[in-house]
Amino acid sequence: MKPELTLLSVLTAVASGYMALSGSSNYILLVHVFIGTILIGSTAGVLNQYIERRYDALMKRTEHRPLPSGRIQPAEALLFGILLGVAGLFYLALFTNWAAVSLAMLTLVSYLAIYTPLKRKTPFATVIGGIPGALPPLIGWAIVQGSVSMEAWSLFFILFFWQMPHFLSLAWMYRNDYARAGYKLLTVLDPNYAITSRQILVYSIALIPASLMPMMVGLTGIHYFIGALMLSVGFLAISIRLYFIRTNFVARKLFYASLLFLPALFFLMML
Repeated sequence: MKPELTLLSVLTAVASGYMALSGSSNYILLVHVFIGTILIGSTAGVLNQYIERRYDALMKRTEHRPLPSGRIQPAEALLFGILLGVAGLFYLALFTNWAAVSLAMLTLVSYLAIYTPLKRKTPFATVIGGIPGALPPLIGWAIVQGSVSMEAWSLFFILFFWQMPHFLSLAWMYRNDYARAGYKLLTVLDPNYAITSRQILVYSIALIPASLMPMMVGLTGIHYFIGALMLSVGFLAISIRLYFIRTNFVARKLFYASLLFLPALFFLMML
């Protein structure tokens, strides 16, 4: 179920739901956010591994996953993934609202039916994959509010722009793996990383106004603005270094910085 990646998405959804409460003490809604999004996120993780099981076997980073290593059979994974998806959608339909159900279905369809196959056809797939990856805050907000507002969209944009340097730095480190499996990622098609480093820099710059947007739409105050500015400028500094020093070492630093940046930003937002 890719628990690390799934829980990171669930964190953003729960944080979004918490801020959508707007002073309400109906914290049971956050339980629905947690359960619903963890089921949907796990569905995406399981079925993605089912679809890519042959390619995972060709990559050192993924060859020990349950399917390529033979610990789980494909039919078992497929059944488990379908059951998770049905359970997640039924749970959201039963305890939340149709706005959340629709967003959850959009997440699964765009991730599994569009993004996953496109990874082997075009480097633009990374941008397309940023859409389902940025939808969890919208789901969390919709569960609490019943609809999606500009405040929720501000969280969507943070995740969307954050994902690009996050994934591209990962693809940078495992470029040979992705090439061996036949993925048409930007790092595979960019021999000297010139385009990749420029893309990372552009998205890191865009992440600054995106990170400040919650205050601009009235979701947070000046203390968040100051903290978010410091975090996003610090993140940009590492991206600038990677632009000039194109090494795996700096790419790894950026990747780990991205893992710290997102929860830190959302925690600051909740405070």
